[in-house]
Amino acid sequence: MQFLLIGIILILALFAIGLSSRHGIPALLLFILLGMGFGAIGLEFHDFSFADTFATVALMVIMFYGGFGTKWKMAKPVAKEAIILSSMGVVVTALLTGGFIHLVLRVDLLESMLIGSIVGSTDYASVSNILRSKNLNLKYNTASLLELESGSNDPTAYTMTMVFLSVILGSSLSIPVLIVSQVAIGIAMGAVAALTIAQLLKKIPLRADGLNAVFMAAAMLLTYSSTSLIGGNGYLALYILGIYLGNMEFRGKRDVVFFFDGFAEIMQIGLFFILGLLSNLGSFMKTFPMALAIMVFMTIIARPLSVYGLMAPFRLKRNQLNMISLAGIRGAAAIAFAIIAVNSGGALSVDVFHIVFGICVLSSLIQGYLMPPMAERWQMLDPSDTVLKTFNYYLDKAEIGFLETRIRRGSRLIGRKVKDLNLVFDFIVAKIERGGKTIVPRGHIALEENDLVVLGGEVHFDESGQDLIESTIPAGHPWENKRIMDLELEPDRLIVMIQREGSDIIVPVGNTVILAGDKLVKIRLEHAVDFPKPTKRPRRQPVRVGDLDQPFE
Repeated sequence: MQFLLIGIILILALFAIGLSSRHGIPALLLFILLGMGFGAIGLEFHDFSFADTFATVALMVIMFYGGFGTKWKMAKPVAKEAIILSSMGVVVTALLTGGFIHLVLRVDLLESMLIGSIVGSTDYASVSNILRSKNLNLKYNTASLLELESGSNDPTAYTMTMVFLSVILGSSLSIPVLIVSQVAIGIAMGAVAALTIAQLLKKIPLRADGLNAVFMAAAMLLTYSSTSLIGGNGYLALYILGIYLGNMEFRGKRDVVFFFDGFAEIMQIGLFFILGLLSNLGSFMKTFPMALAIMVFMTIIARPLSVYGLMAPFRLKRNQLNMISLAGIRGAAAIAFAIIAVNSGGALSVDVFHIVFGICVLSSLIQGYLMPPMAERWQMLDPSDTVLKTFNYYLDKAEIGFLETRIRRGSRLIGRKVKDLNLVFDFIVAKIERGGKTIVPRGHIALEENDLVVLGGEVHFDESGQDLIESTIPAGHPWENKRIMDLELEPDRLIVMIQREGSDIIVPVGNTVILAGDKLVKIRLEHAVDFPKPTKRPRRQPVRVGDLDQPFE
C-alpha cells in the first residue's frame, strides 16, 4: 500500500512539474499544496526528525547542483554584486525582518532574529524555475546575477540561523567566533575538496557509464559531512565544490548532469511534499496574519532596502534594482531551517515552522506570479537571446559540440575567407578569437595567423569512452621519434589525442612526432575500411588527412 501511494504521489508530482513549466508557477508551491491536500484527506505525518534528515540531504543536493549549474563565465561580470547580495544582503534583510518582528509583532528579540535569519535567503529552485520556464532573459546580466545570488545565499542564512539558535540554546561560544568558524572552515574545506576531487576525476579510470555520477554523489556526502564535523558550513563547502566542478571539463560530465538533474528533482518533490504533510491547516491559518505581515514587509521594505543600499556603489539601473528586489522569493531552504529550529529542543514562544511555512507559500505565490509581467513592464526583457545560456547544463545537455583549432604559421588557411572554407560536414564557424577579441565570423572575414577558430555542430558520438584506447609509449618503442603519417596502424584504429608530460593536450596531425612518455588516445572504429595507399599519386589527388598541418583543413 505504501509503495502504491508513493507511485501515485510521484505521478501527480510529474503533472505538477508540467504545470509549473508551462505557467511558471513555482514548483515549491505546487508540491506543498499537494502534500497539504494528502494531509487533508487523512494521510498524517508528524515525524519532524525524519523530515530534518531528509531536508538536510535534499539541501545538500540542491546546493551542490546549484553551484554545478552556475556558468561562471556568464556570472563573472556580476560576481561582486551577487556575492555582496548573497552575504551582506542576507544579513541586512534578516536583521531588518527580525527588528520588524520584534518591534511591531512583539515577539522575543532572539526568536525574532532567528525567524529573520531563517527566511533571509532567496530560493534558487523557485527563481531558476521561473527564469527558465518563462525564458526571462533579463537585461544587464540580471539573470546571471540572480542565479549566482540565489544559489549561494543559503549558507549565509544557515550560518545566521545556527548562530541565533546556539545563543537561544545557551552556547558558550560568542557570536563572532561562531560566524568566523562557520564561514572560514566552509570556504577552506570547499576549496580543498574541489581541488582534490578535480584531480581524482583526472586520475581515477571510471570507465563504466554512470560511475562518475556515483563518484560525484560520494564526493558531495564526504565534503558536507567532513566540513560539518569540524564546525564548518557544509552547505557553503558544497556550493564551492559544485561551482568548481561544474565549470571544468571531465569525462562523463553529461552523465553527471542528467543524473543530478533527475535526482535533484526527486529530492525537491520529496522535500516539498513532506513539508506540505507536516503542515497543519489549523496552525497555518492561525499564523497566517503574522506570516502575511512579515512577507509584505520583506517584499516592500526589507529586500528593496538591502538591494538599493548595497548596490548603490555599483550604479545599477533602477528597473534592474526593482527586478532584483522582486526576485527575493523564499523557499525550501527557509522551511528546512525552520525544521532544524523545531528539532533543536529550544523553548520557542511562537510556531516558527508554520510562520516560515506561510511566508514561503505567500512569497512563492505572489512574487513568483508577479516576476514575468513586471519584467515586461519594467522593460527588463531581452527577447533576442535565451536565458538558458546562463546555466552550465544548457550546453551539457544539448546535442551540440564545439571544437577549436589555432591557425599556425604557414597554414594553408591563412587568407581564406569564412565563406570559402567549404565545410562539407554539418559544422559552422561559431566564432574567431583574434588578439584577445571575439570576431563575428561573417562570410567576408579572412583568417589570419594565430587566429583561434571555433567550430560548432551536432553531436551524436558516444561519450562513454568505451571505444577509446589509451597507451603510453615507453623508451625504445618502435614508434618513438616517428611521425604519425609513417606509423602502421591497424585498419580500425585512429590516434585522436596525445597527452605529453609537461605539455597541454596535443591534437595529432600527420607530421606530429611521437616521443617517449607520450600517452596516446586511440579510437576503435568498428566496421572501418582502410583504403590501400596508391603506388603513384595522381596529379590532382585529394590531400590525405595525414598530410594536413591543421586538424580540419
